[in-house]
Amino acid sequence: MQRGLVCGAFGAVTVVLAGHLAAVAAIGGASRPEVVERFLASDKAAQSYRALRRLEARSEHREAWMDVWTEADASGFRYEVASQGGSGYIRSRVFTAALEAERKISATGTAHLVAITPDNYLFEDRGAGPSGLAWVGLMPRRKDLMLVQGSIFLRPEDGDLVRIQGSLAKPPSIWIRHVDIDRRYERIGGVRVPVLLESVARVLIAGKSTFTVTYQYETVNGQRVGSPVARSNSSVDDTDSLEGPPTGN
Repeated sequence: MQRGLVCGAFGAVTVVLAGHLAAVAAIGGASRPEVVERFLASDKAAQSYRALRRLEARSEHREAWMDVWTEADASGFRYEVASQGGSGYIRSRVFTAALEAERKISATGTAHLVAITPDNYLFEDRGAGPSGLAWVGLMPRRKDLMLVQGSIFLRPEDGDLVRIQGSLAKPPSIWIRHVDIDRRYERIGGVRVPVLLESVARVLIAGKSTFTVTYQYETVNGQRVGSPVARSNSSVDDTDSLEGPPTGN
């Protein structure tokens, strides 16, 4: 049963990763804080990129990592595993599942269902936040596993998104009571891109499970911005990758 709970926690983090790669788009609506209007009106997200992602996950009894080359453009999202190590079970059930979920969202055009827009969220001005950033409360319009109850932090001068912090609006299961996320953005090549995702799931009996993704960009909108290098393969543990589906959720 504990194994199933840990898998469920990682599964919740998988949903977070897929959901929060959605585009931020402007949709008209009622009056909102001025900085939010600037945020919604901004068009600074990357239209295409090639990046090396470093994925790491850990539970009480398992851990794994994977370096993955990812690309996105008008034709969709693609990925290629460069190197990996650790638990085969986590690599298959968490990392590959997350990448496939992102590919599906890109292919089906459903990103708008989880984007930070007035269709999905209410916004509350909470004044100044860390380092002088504008602190805006994020309140989901519906209880949805892929939406976040929490805050966004924006640059006050232009509304540029710097950070998303909060917890899933809906618990993934009765066993997984809370999933926290912290996602960071920077401007690289003149546009906004994600650079870090940290997520922690608190699971009854099984304890805490963490999932971290860092992004290193090679190109953004056709402009070369870096030269990331994947790690070498480590000793790979495949002993748990062939077991049947988890139970206990």
